[in-house]
Amino acid sequence: MSTRRSKSQLAVTALAGLLCGPLAVPARAEMRPTLSFTGVPGLIDMPSGEAMADGNFSVAVAGFGPITRTTLSFQITPWLSGSYRIQNTRNWNEVVNDPANPENLYSSYNDRSFDLRIHLLKESGWRPSVTIGLQDFAGTGKFGAEYIAATKTIGDRVKITGGVGWGRLGSYNSFGSPFGDRPDPDVGRGGKPNANTWFRGPASFFGGIEWQLNDAWTVKAEYSTDAYGEEAGYRKTFERRSPFNFGIEYHRDETMSVGIYSLYGSEIGFNVNFVLDPKRRAMTGILGAGPVAVGQRPSRSADPDAWDGGWVTQPDAAPILRDNLDKYLNPDGIYIEDFAYTATTVQIRIRNDKFDAGAQAIGRTARALSHVMPASVEVFEIVPVVRGMAASKVTMRRSDIESLEHVANNGAVLRDRVAFGDASGGLAGGSGADPEYYPQFNWGLGLGYRVSAPARGDVGLRATASYELPQGIVLSGSVYGRVYDNLDKVFVIDKGGSLPPVRSDVRDYNEDSPLALERLQAAWYAHPADNIYTRLTFGYLEPMHAGISGEVLWKPVDSRLALGLELNYTKQRDTDGGFGFGDYDYSIATGHVSAYYDFGNGFLGQLDVGRYLAGDTGATITLDREFANGWKVGAFASFTSASAEEFGEGSFDKGLHLTIPMNWLLGQPSRKEMDATIRPLQRDGGARVDVQGRLYDTIRDYHTGRLDEQWDSRVWR
Repeated sequence: MSTRRSKSQLAVTALAGLLCGPLAVPARAEMRPTLSFTGVPGLIDMPSGEAMADGNFSVAVAGFGPITRTTLSFQITPWLSGSYRIQNTRNWNEVVNDPANPENLYSSYNDRSFDLRIHLLKESGWRPSVTIGLQDFAGTGKFGAEYIAATKTIGDRVKITGGVGWGRLGSYNSFGSPFGDRPDPDVGRGGKPNANTWFRGPASFFGGIEWQLNDAWTVKAEYSTDAYGEEAGYRKTFERRSPFNFGIEYHRDETMSVGIYSLYGSEIGFNVNFVLDPKRRAMTGILGAGPVAVGQRPSRSADPDAWDGGWVTQPDAAPILRDNLDKYLNPDGIYIEDFAYTATTVQIRIRNDKFDAGAQAIGRTARALSHVMPASVEVFEIVPVVRGMAASKVTMRRSDIESLEHVANNGAVLRDRVAFGDASGGLAGGSGADPEYYPQFNWGLGLGYRVSAPARGDVGLRATASYELPQGIVLSGSVYGRVYDNLDKVFVIDKGGSLPPVRSDVRDYNEDSPLALERLQAAWYAHPADNIYTRLTFGYLEPMHAGISGEVLWKPVDSRLALGLELNYTKQRDTDGGFGFGDYDYSIATGHVSAYYDFGNGFLGQLDVGRYLAGDTGATITLDREFANGWKVGAFASFTSASAEEFGEGSFDKGLHLTIPMNWLLGQPSRKEMDATIRPLQRDGGARVDVQGRLYDTIRDYHTGRLDEQWDSRVWR
């Protein structure tokens, strides 16, 4: 996610963007924000007062001279956004001869930083859009800056931006220090906010103009107040001759833009931006077969025999009904786990292997039941099963399904009439899963990657396999084979820290294992009582640790709150990716008490308190924003008993994670996802065992919080 690109790569990307599709694109409804070289709404190298649309996620790659930046940004709420950036500066020590400073041992320097932006005012009438921003607010301070920026649209095609900057953005042509001197940041091991420096020291006015020539092309000009004191001054990696920057950008559509710029009177720069809206699919809808129409029963007066419940005594009724249901459900990737009925009620337990939305699988099952079940059956109980656990019981009346199919707002109306409950225990009268479906064997082969350092790692092939039994027992594993790496270019510098190397030796694991057994484990899932779920996993749990992991989760179907307990005992594996444990003589018992809370509107919170892999104790706070289509963007931070000196560079564990559903990208029904976790630096404090299949994310897709997000748009599809 944070790969550095050279100027030639950027040029190729920009040229490809210009050649993809016609130069005339559909008209943009308004002058939407464009992204600067720092990957936030802005001009060229300066920020603007605008905000991206709520929920937008962007990837920006920009470069000029020796500098390349890769920035990930997310509009967390309409008024708050966050960014993570890696800046690579080449020729870092070309003119500096000071080996006593570890920074000067680099030939190419990577710096990681986080930004926060608060959108104070939205443009309206004569009022401009106003944003206050903190740049690199918790890093080394090299790129630290604060600003207040205002942007006003003039007519339909012109925007003007003006602002005041401090720190980096107050380093050129300052008008003074209105809020006092700026103290030197107390960087220490890095990673901690230096609030005492914010909005202190020299301040400068910056500004610029943006002119949208037509629906595709935009020109920009700005006055920059970043003096690039270290890059252009002390280290002389490029020459800053002028504060004026100019550029032209091509916007192929709302999702992609490329630009070429003249920067600081000496450099040519490129900027490539991708803006993704999780609320809108990359493809035009999801392809696949539509649902069958709801089956309609004859009226009782017209065909009283059809409503007679005597059919339940027929010895062959169950296999006939089940076979007929399979004909409707199996093409939709839905399989019967169990099935039982009376003359008026049917309960069907299903496994959904296809639809990303549980509501859609429930809707398709209800349609199938309406066609197959005799007319006397009025109540449908649909129980989604995940890894042998009955996740919930959805109870609906058949007459509602029949009468609401073509009614306006039918999703919301049906939801008001549906009941959700627990479905623990076995199914009375059921015959169990069809032996034809179990054991269930799945395998896959795809591209993979492993990261050893920023922009350093390897790519290869990853083979995965799982063998699932109906009793909730899952055997699974994965093997990774390296194809290409740039690990020889990783320059190792002591990052400090004195904790056991439970994570910081990741580079050794990647280098020493061209062919690695990443996981080989057995897991047993169960739902032993109402609202209680359990998991027991043992084996090679992850590339670095093997052992046993047990978990208990309390989660009522209709509750926003869930509570969990996890206990683990692990031993550190050898770096060669085999079955042994090598020179590591390290084992530890760890565990956490966890609380999960659904705040509504897609916001999920999690608090984990306990003991971590390196023996430190403390808590991890996680906040995610999840969208109805499966997108999830979140941030986490761990605060433990390990001091900054014990932790090493970065001071404490923190990072971002991103989940993208494959159907959003491919336009085909799928339950597969792409997951990525991004840390500024991988250290040992705050590290947990990376166990697959933790309970909360396993079962919550079929609980009311998640189902309600999808219900209106997906249950009738």
